[in-house]
Amino acid sequence: MVKKYAVYSSPTGDYCYRYADSAEALEGTGFEEIITEEQLPVVFDGRGGYYHFRPDERGFKKVIESDKEYPLELEEMYKLNDPGFKLGWISPDGDTYSCAFTNHNKCAQMIARKFYPGSRFPERTLDRNGWLQVMDSWDGTREHHGQFVYTEKGSITRRQADRLFDLGLYNNSEVQKLIKDSENDW
Repeated sequence: MVKKYAVYSSPTGDYCYRYADSAEALEGTGFEEIITEEQLPVVFDGRGGYYHFRPDERGFKKVIESDKEYPLELEEMYKLNDPGFKLGWISPDGDTYSCAFTNHNKCAQMIARKFYPGSRFPERTLDRNGWLQVMDSWDGTREHHGQFVYTEKGSITRRQADRLFDLGLYNNSEVQKLIKDSENDW
């Protein structure tokens, strides 16, 4: 079934929410008896609610139609090799996928769907296949946020080390340990 989505842009990539502009578009949403024609168009917020759609909303780009479960591609939702990369995932080949500080799991789901179809636990799958997470290291007490690099494997590839250097993360203490523990494998 083809559905409509409102697409928005953010600093880390695009995202979309289900969009309805007619009674027919409400079918299957659970809101058929709640939302009236006068309230349309609406956007479903992804958390069980909805709000009135306005085309002048901050970040709104366009309305699209799709019959896919995920109407946007991985690289649209999570910028690939973005020069402004701060947080996200780094592949063993050194490619980066940007995400916001709370979206590592959603990003992992999309990456796993593309590169490891059928995997049941996306973050664990990426960890076990040598991907790095670059997370926000703010603990609520410091004045500034930082970046922390994590891998379950405890080692990194040469390409990941090069990418960490390019990102200015080479001198982080955990990165120095990862490099030291990995150099014999390069």
